[in-house]
Amino acid sequence: MLKRFYPDRMEASVYGIAFQEWYDKGFRGLIFDIDNTLVMHGADADEKAIQLMGELKKMGFAVCLLSNNKQERVERFNREIHVDYIFNAHKPSGGNYRRAMELMGTSLKDTLFIGDQLFTDVYGARRIGMANILVKPIDPKEEIQIVLKRYLEKIVLFFYNRKLRKQSEQ
Repeated sequence: MLKRFYPDRMEASVYGIAFQEWYDKGFRGLIFDIDNTLVMHGADADEKAIQLMGELKKMGFAVCLLSNNKQERVERFNREIHVDYIFNAHKPSGGNYRRAMELMGTSLKDTLFIGDQLFTDVYGARRIGMANILVKPIDPKEEIQIVLKRYLEKIVLFFYNRKLRKQSEQ
């Protein structure tokens, strides 16, 4: 039952992902959560985020932001990076993951989702069969409803990491 929440891969930070390797594997679309994935919760795009998005576009990736936030917040973040975006996405519902692929002109075979939450980001991607990466949240200070979910995430990640250890021992 918990396996439906397991990420395909975990990384410490979005800024440490080897995106060129993903491009070389044939991936052409990247969907990103914003808050605590690219920047601290509620922050505007900073120099790191702006630079990353520029590099990804130069590499040849199509990029889309997929956020449960309101329009004003997502548009404010996107002001400096100029990528496709979907606000009020209702993650983990799969509909807007599909819509993001339509905007980018990509498919499940060549699209990767990156986010910081298991029960919205990763679960939504897994529900439709999309490759995904879970990153550690940038800022430990979060809204109370997210803090509560983080406790449940720790349980899921305990079993996920145990599964990985068993696989590496074989």
